[in-house]
Amino acid sequence: MNLSNLKPAEGSTKNRKRIGRGTGSGRGGTSTRGHKGAGSRSGYKSKVGFEGGQMPLQRRVPKVGFKNVNRIEYVGINLDTLQTLADKFKLSAIDFDVLKAHGLASKNDLVKILGRGEVKSKLEVKAHAFTATAQKAIEAAGGTSVKL
Repeated sequence: MNLSNLKPAEGSTKNRKRIGRGTGSGRGGTSTRGHKGAGSRSGYKSKVGFEGGQMPLQRRVPKVGFKNVNRIEYVGINLDTLQTLADKFKLSAIDFDVLKAHGLASKNDLVKILGRGEVKSKLEVKAHAFTATAQKAIEAAGGTSVKL
C-alpha cells in the first residue's frame, strides 16, 4: 500500500453536491436558495400545500358532496362466500379469526354479512353486523348469527 492507491473506506463518502463551499463549486454564493424572500432566510418553514401566496390547490378545487366523519365502514362478505368457505374447509363455525386467516378481512376491519347467495349447511356465524336477509337465511338453514 502506498499513497497512489489509497481509497476512502467503504460507505464513508456520500455521493452528493456540497452546497455553500465557494463560488467555484457552482453551489456557492446563495447556496441554491436564490436572492431575497422568506425561502432564503434561515429558519424558514412553509406550510403544507403553500404555493408562494398563490391560492393553494386544495382551496382552488370545488368541494362537492358531504363526507360523514362518523361513518362506519364494513367489509361485506356474502352468504355464498361463507358457504364455499364452509364447504372447502369443512367448517361449522365462522368467526372473525377464520375470515382473517383466509384473507377475507384484515385485523382492523369490521365485517358485515350480506344476503347474496344461500346457506345450505348449519353454520354458527360471528360478525360485527348482519343484513336482515342474511340473518334470516342463516337461521332458516338451522344456524345462528352472533354479533360481536
